[in-house]
Amino acid sequence: MRELVEVIAKALVDHPESVEVSEREDGRTTIIEVRVAEGDMGKVIGKQGRIAKAIRAVVKAAATKEEKKVVVDIVQ
Repeated sequence: MRELVEVIAKALVDHPESVEVSEREDGRTTIIEVRVAEGDMGKVIGKQGRIAKAIRAVVKAAATKEEKKVVVDIVQ
């Protein structure tokens, strides 16, 4: 999952070298945190959060196939 989110985030931003994606387990839930450069934050979130919702939808679909629960957090 981490690799999927990383590929998507790097494709969206102007500074792909500054994208950091970390993954941690919290019980039965996997939490994926995405960090990008401050200027690229809007590109990952999108207007009214549409791109962030789309990223979460893709990850949720992939996680359902593996019978996991995955949460994607975009942090500064």
